[in-house]
Amino acid sequence: MGFPGTWMTESESMVYRVVPKCACSTIGQIMYYSDHGEFFDGDIHDAERGLHKWGLEASQATITQNVQNHESYSFTCVRNPYTRILSSFFDKICGVQRNGKRYRGNLVPLLVYKYGIEVGGEFGDEDFDQIKSFRRFLLFARDTIRWRRPMEPDIHWSAMSGHVSTFVVNGGTYDKIIWTETFNDGMADVLKKIETPHKVDLAIIPRFNESEGHGPKRAHPIEDYFDDMSMHLVYEIFKRDFDLFKYDFEDPSNKLPTGEIDLEEIHAKLGD
Repeated sequence: MGFPGTWMTESESMVYRVVPKCACSTIGQIMYYSDHGEFFDGDIHDAERGLHKWGLEASQATITQNVQNHESYSFTCVRNPYTRILSSFFDKICGVQRNGKRYRGNLVPLLVYKYGIEVGGEFGDEDFDQIKSFRRFLLFARDTIRWRRPMEPDIHWSAMSGHVSTFVVNGGTYDKIIWTETFNDGMADVLKKIETPHKVDLAIIPRFNESEGHGPKRAHPIEDYFDDMSMHLVYEIFKRDFDLFKYDFEDPSNKLPTGEIDLEEIHAKLGD
């Protein structure tokens, strides 16, 4: 299986396991800048030079050797499951992607037909009942994850623990897991532990939110999207994420973690 979703600087100063919808664009650009003294011109996910990525065949042997021997500082980043699934809905379901098309082609028409979801019209800019449609999307997300129908679960709403675990199962070791909600503090801890060809000043690093502007603006506070039933669905899907990464299931309005992540627990429970 190797190390899917793993990126590494060319200088091998750090190794990062990508978790979709968890500041991955910003982290990738920081890694690129730390080696080259400039940002990648475009979406860092499209970069085929300047970063080692598992998706690039020429990088796989280098990443494998580094990770299995734990030669570099290794980390990942996670996010509150409530805000992550909500962000996935507005970006991937309601939004028009940067190629001018809907995400995954026939996915949105399927959701409109089978689940009665509205997405704000052809361009995602019309008013619609966001709360009702989001709750219907949750049923779809649960169906994909629990029963793998009407399609396989998508990386943007499958559990973070699943992404994080592949790194451990195949022989990797995390030195740090940072929270998106306290990103600057967590990324500063990472940068303190490593030496990079170019110094990174987090105070002036922009946030590379590549999904921003793809879809309609969220019209309500986060907690309004989650009634008792949708909270139950979220917990059914993401129970392990809440438990391992110390997020508050009881209060969707509380984005912040409630305790410290236990790396020993992570490696023990996700290394099976």
